[in-house]
Parts: sequence; structure tokens; C-alpha cells
Amino acid sequence: MAVQFAEKVYALAKEIAEDCQGLEAPFCAAECPMHTDALSYIRHIREGRLDDAVRTIREKLFLPGTLGRICAHPCEKECRRETEFKQPLAIAALKRYAADKADRVELWDLSVGSDTGKRVVVVGSGPAGAQAAIDLRKAGHQVTVYEKLSVRGGMLRVGMPSYRLPPKVLEFEYEYLDRLGIQFKLGVEVGKEVSLDDLRAEFDAVILAHGAHQGVVAQVEGCYSQGVTNAVDFLREMAFTQGCSAMGKNVLVIGGGDVAMDCARSALRAGADAVRIVCLENECELPASREEHAAAIEEGVQFDYGWCVDAIHERDCRPTGARLKNCLALKDESGKFNPQLGDAVRAVECDTIVYAIGQRVADIANGRLPQGGGGRYRVDPDTLASDIVGVFVAGDAAGTTIAIEAMAHGRKAALSADRFLRGISLIAERNFKLEAGYKTRYDVPVPEDTKDLVRQHTRLVEVGVRRRSFAESDLGFDDATALSEAQRCLECECKECMQECLMLNEFTGCPGELFGVFLAKQQVDALVPYSCNLCNQCTLVCPKEFKLADAFMSMRKDFVRANKGRSPMKGHGAIDIHQKLSFSRVFTIKRKGRE
Repeated sequence: MAVQFAEKVYALAKEIAEDCQGLEAPFCAAECPMHTDALSYIRHIREGRLDDAVRTIREKLFLPGTLGRICAHPCEKECRRETEFKQPLAIAALKRYAADKADRVELWDLSVGSDTGKRVVVVGSGPAGAQAAIDLRKAGHQVTVYEKLSVRGGMLRVGMPSYRLPPKVLEFEYEYLDRLGIQFKLGVEVGKEVSLDDLRAEFDAVILAHGAHQGVVAQVEGCYSQGVTNAVDFLREMAFTQGCSAMGKNVLVIGGGDVAMDCARSALRAGADAVRIVCLENECELPASREEHAAAIEEGVQFDYGWCVDAIHERDCRPTGARLKNCLALKDESGKFNPQLGDAVRAVECDTIVYAIGQRVADIANGRLPQGGGGRYRVDPDTLASDIVGVFVAGDAAGTTIAIEAMAHGRKAALSADRFLRGISLIAERNFKLEAGYKTRYDVPVPEDTKDLVRQHTRLVEVGVRRRSFAESDLGFDDATALSEAQRCLECECKECMQECLMLNEFTGCPGELFGVFLAKQQVDALVPYSCNLCNQCTLVCPKEFKLADAFMSMRKDFVRANKGRSPMKGHGAIDIHQKLSFSRVFTIKRKGRE
């Protein structure tokens, strides 16, 4: 039955559809670039349903164990327990717990789309390239990955120390790509052994995701001494040999991020007697994660906060120390990164210097594509399309800085490449907001009786043992601690009305969804408004106090009006007598003598 609904119905529907909190993502899911449903998998952990937890994680991530160990977890920075109590939920550690306990091949979704006949090449097997390869293979394309190194995983494999991420964890999770039928060509350097033009001629589309694998050394006096190296080369050698040929016994690491912590802690494990970190930032400004910073201190790394290496002293082409100047400010008056140094000077001794101050992207396009700061390719920020038709760039090569962001870039590039291969507009009907982390509009107060529960911590190997071993140093949660931590989740979703109303659960996931569909179709099944018993319990628990009963009542009246004064529902014949006698205003569309 076609019904012309009153303006009141549309007005109420619009209000509910646009501002229903049930439509808003939790803080953790919105902030995650891959929008992992942390709320659901943590609920599964709490309920002891670990298989379901793994399935939920793997709906978005093929690296649950890896990311559970090394993710920079932007989700935790936005967790309601962080903003309210400064003790965020250990989301990453819970992800790792589920993966370690339950992840196995039998739970993997190995389905792929029908063969499209199209062939795509991905350059780089790190998180961006691997994710792009997965999504393109699932879309039905044949995918080949070129990797310069002899191993897969990019910086996850050669930039992440094994005490943080054991190679066997990464290798197991990369088996997923093999089972999907993705082909690999290892030890092939694009730009030298094969050109970008060659790949573009052979394949229907190209994804460049080769990361930022060129280390940076500050150009100061003495920087070319033997024993001065960069974090990329240092950690890569550590990954293959658990040592570094350039390293002595007294190591100075320059930088304040997680990479600097990795270098310092690796140096201790490789046999250094003393390790010192010099960084521009004050301790409270340090970009490194709290966990990595604390672990470095506990293992014996010394810190000089707020200092800059101004020159390197050397003897016989080997560092003997460094001259430091104090840093007054990180940025200039315009807000640009431009450290302002003071007049205070001091010296420190060392025989090895590792710069952990950033990385550059190698130009494997031989000048065919424009590059910006750090060698990052300049591409369309929404589609990641380059200036060469059919060539897309993802991950650190296009400007990401952490693994989870790189994966989201890989997914974005894959979506663009798939559209390109199918002859579809790269931008039409595409919500770019949802292709990266964003700020949710979720706005429901924390219950007044919410307690500030202490964040649980994972089990660390005793410091005297772990500081001299590349074996995994963090053993994760045990069962009891994981359960305790999972119980801290505040479940930031607005579903109170759904818990109060059986009728809503029959027809929708939340009122915003139901009324959004109504607005799109301009129609609704009569069973929906007639199923509401007008109790107003939904309004009483709704933080926005939406009047669903009023909307459904107005819909009923419009249905009766369109049905010539009769209810549209079968079995409502008894209502006719009520209408005749004017006993019921619920089903009467006019009062006697009036419209």
C-alpha cells in the first residue's frame, strides 16, 4: 500500500535518523584506521567465546597476533577509560590474547571472488602491500607481490625486534596470503632489476607499497665515521643476525620514538655494555609509547631529555663521543618543526651512534612520480591514485607512519584499483571518512556509578633475563588477567532502547537505522508501526529522548487515512466498531463533524 505520510512523520524520522546514537561507532572502532570491532571481540573474550573473538578480529585484520604485539593502538588513546580515568583498556593486548589462544587456519575466511581475468602487481610485502593484495585477491583479481628482501613482512619483519615480534608469529599470519592464492617474487628489486614501466606493461594495475626503508643520519661534523649508522640498517641487521657489525660496547641512540627504543633495547641484547638515548623532547613530550619507554628504562637504558647532538667526536674514523647542546623548543614561532638550541653544551662518550630520527622512501619510479618530504610520493589523498594511470601508492611510501594506518592505506588503494579495473569512478558514492580513523559522534554519558578499575598488565620476563635475550619479552595475558581486563570495557554503544523493546529487535539494529531506511524508501511495512505498543519505554531510556511512539502513531494514522478509514492490518476488523462509535482515537482519522 502506497502511503503519503504527514510532514510530522518525516520530521521525526529525520531527527532520529540523523542523531540516533545507536548509529555511532564506539570510540575505539572509529579511531582505528581499520575500524576493528574491539567492543565485540572483547565481549566475546569476556564470555569465553575465543573462536568468535578471532573471527570478529579477522573480519578486518589478517594480523591479530602481530598487531596485538606491536600496534601503536590509537584506539586506546580514545578509549573512554582513558579520557575519563587515564587508564585505557588494554585493547591490543586483548587482541593478542585471543589470537594466541584461538587463532588457527580453520577459522580463516579463504573465499575469493569470481576470476575477473585482471592481473595486479603489488610492490612491497609490508602491512600496506599485504592488505592491498588480500583485498584485490578477494575481489577476484590475480595478484603477484614483488619484494626486495628475501623475507616477507617489510618493516614488520626487519624493523621490529624479535623480542617484540617473533618471526614465527608473522610467518604464520602471512600464510593467509598463500592460502588465498597470492603469488610472491622475493629478492627482486623494482627500480633496478625490473622497472615500473615494465610492471605497468605486464599488469593491469600496480600498487606501490614498498615503505620507507632508507635511514636518515643528521649531517653534522663526524657523521661519516665508521660506527655511525641509522635505525633502518641497524634493525635490519639485528633481524637477520641478532647483532650489528658496526656496534661497539658504548652505544648512543639519537631519537625519542618507538624506533629509538627498539634500537636501544636491541643494542643491550646484542651485547652493549652501556646504551644512552639522546632526544630533543622533554620526558613528558616523548613520542614513544609509555610501555616502550618504561621497558627501556627498566632494562637500563640511560636518557638525556631535551638535548641535541651537535657534533660527533672521532678518532681513527671511529666515534669517541658526541657534543650535545640543549634544546629550548621543538618548533619555531610559525609552528614548524625547527628545534631551537640554547648555549648549554656537554659531552658524552660513545663508540657507536645510531640515528633513529626518521626514514625516507626510495624512488623506485626513477623520477616518473613527484615526491615530497621524506621522498613520499605525491598522490590523490582520497584515492591514492598517482600521476600514472593505473598506478596507486599506499603505506609509508605515501605518508603513513604506523602499521595499522598502512593497512588502511592498502585497503584504500585496493578499492581504488578494483574500481579502476572494473571501469568504475574512483570517487562516486564513496565515503572517504570511513576509510581512515575518525572522531565518532557518539555522545552518551558514562553511568554515574562507573568505577575506575585498574588497568591490567601483561606478564614480562624478568628484566635480568630479557635484557640479554632476543626471545619474546612480553608473554601477554594469562586467562584470569585477560578476563579481568575484558570486564573493564564500558561497552560504548547506545542500545538501551533495544534492550527495553522486543519489537525494535524484530525489525532493526537501532532506531536510526530503521528510520534511515524509511526516509530512503519513503515507505515502511505497516507491521512496524502497528507492532509498537506505545509504552514509551524507549523514550525514557534514550539519551536524546526520541519520541518513537509519536512517530509510529502518526504512521498508523496515515496508514488508516490511505486505507479509507480502515486499519491496514488483517484481524483489525473489530476496530471498525470503535471507529464508528468514536471509542478509539488511536485508529480514528477524524472526529464527528470535523476533518
